[in-house]
Amino acid sequence: MEKFRALIIGSDINAYYLARCYHELTGNKADMFALKPIGEKPFAYTRYTKILNIKYFENFWDEQVFLSSVNGYYNEHKDEKILLVSSNETYGEYIAKNQDDLKDKFYFNYPSVELQRTLVNKELFYKTYADSVLDLPKTVYFDCKADTEIPDDLTYPVIVKPANVILFKHITFKGKRKIYRLSSKEELEKVIGYFKNSEYDDTLIIQEYIPGDDSHLFDAVVYMGKDKKAKLCSFAQIGLQEHSPRMIGNAAVLINGYSQFDGVDIQIGKIVEFMEGIGYQGFAEFDMKYDARVGKYKVMEINARQGRCSYYITPCGYNLIEVLYRDLILGEDMQFCKADKLVLETFVPKSVAKKYIVNEEFKNKALSLWSKGVHPLKYKKDNGIIRKLMLFKIGLNYKKAYKNFTWDWD
Repeated sequence: MEKFRALIIGSDINAYYLARCYHELTGNKADMFALKPIGEKPFAYTRYTKILNIKYFENFWDEQVFLSSVNGYYNEHKDEKILLVSSNETYGEYIAKNQDDLKDKFYFNYPSVELQRTLVNKELFYKTYADSVLDLPKTVYFDCKADTEIPDDLTYPVIVKPANVILFKHITFKGKRKIYRLSSKEELEKVIGYFKNSEYDDTLIIQEYIPGDDSHLFDAVVYMGKDKKAKLCSFAQIGLQEHSPRMIGNAAVLINGYSQFDGVDIQIGKIVEFMEGIGYQGFAEFDMKYDARVGKYKVMEINARQGRCSYYITPCGYNLIEVLYRDLILGEDMQFCKADKLVLETFVPKSVAKKYIVNEEFKNKALSLWSKGVHPLKYKKDNGIIRKLMLFKIGLNYKKAYKNFTWDWD
């Protein structure tokens, strides 16, 4: 293997498993730049680890600080090949925006800023791609800056979420949740009030509620090569999502290569057709929910990056860092593959899965795979005693979270 460095931007779970992928592939430590540690207090996902070198920068969210930092790194290692990978949309946008300056220094694969924004901003996403090959939920929009009236013809319950996820990520306010499931106009008015009284001054997405428990949720990771052709697509059924207010919507237990519903190959075909049609480059993650009323997988959102739970494609045989290495550094002619190996990924203890997965068929399948399942944060070669204690504490916190918070789909 040709020697190369990996510079990972961010310090969340996504960033940790990218460093893990690099270590699994090369046996070397990845380098990581971030604003601050991220994780469950008093711990952080990228602390007490032996597989990465991390450096924090004050005001790293500032574009010029970001550029100065990564260019400084390049000046220290300019004689080496460097793979540059972001774990979130903000830094991915910075890389794309400044690609003319960075492209001769680093290897990376991101779509244009304009294309990223049509995916990251949920209002732009639903409006831009309303007539695409994708099946999307029925959606209306509420402007938090204006004295907009709530439509009288909404059918409850509804799902509500912010259109501007980057702005939402950087603010704090009473009642903040990633997603809201609301059963009445009164509940909707209350949530809108939370947003209008905060620093959030953009659009809210109000969507039809698609019936079905967590096992109707699906995840797909797609990689589009530098040539804008699809190289890889996974498809995983989620049996349990996280239930705490800030984390709702994130997968907690999923099985790749498994679906209790028909039409998987058709949906993968739609994903590939859509991504090639818009000229996308790099990793992306599709969040979907199966609508049994019409027999279709409706796309809730597309993340313009690998997702928080995307590590599972590595044990499927497609190490995320190796995929980038083969495409960008080696320049291989990569043919499209479905990552369809049966793989269980979990973030929660087995006791949580037993108690809170409501789909019995999915639960039984997950438990039968448990001994061979993967946890993105649990890596045998990164098993120092303090890190083990940290992960044990995170597991206890999950038990408390599921006990204290519920998410009623029906």
